[in-house]
Amino acid sequence: MLTIGQLSERSGVATSAIRFYESRGLLESERTTGNQRRYAQATLRRVAFIRAAQRVGLTLDEIADAMATLPRGRTPTKADWGRLSSSWRSRLDQQIHRIEKLRDNLDGCIGCGCLSLQKCRLYNPDDALAEEGPGPVRLEP
Repeated sequence: MLTIGQLSERSGVATSAIRFYESRGLLESERTTGNQRRYAQATLRRVAFIRAAQRVGLTLDEIADAMATLPRGRTPTKADWGRLSSSWRSRLDQQIHRIEKLRDNLDGCIGCGCLSLQKCRLYNPDDALAEEGPGPVRLEP
């Protein structure tokens, strides 16, 4: 069993993040008689799983939904990661599309032209895009 400090050191994740993940139901700990957290060695892989999923842009809710499909207490395996990552493919493709669109339009109009009032008059006369809602509507899929 690992203390929260040991888990933090071995995983490279701050203790505050570990406590937060636990509060969100992503991690489980046992408590000692002195009410200190103790984590199974397998928790290291669960933390790595969470961090990898976050790095590809998944929300904690999406990660929690994915982890809920795993048998309770079991560490995610390579096969689990393959199954879950394939289920995220469409969502990640959409995210890649948005990022590419942002990259390609970054030097001019950023979505609705809000970087330049002069250009805004050219790309968005009379603020016609306001009818489509707030934010960079031209960058949304």
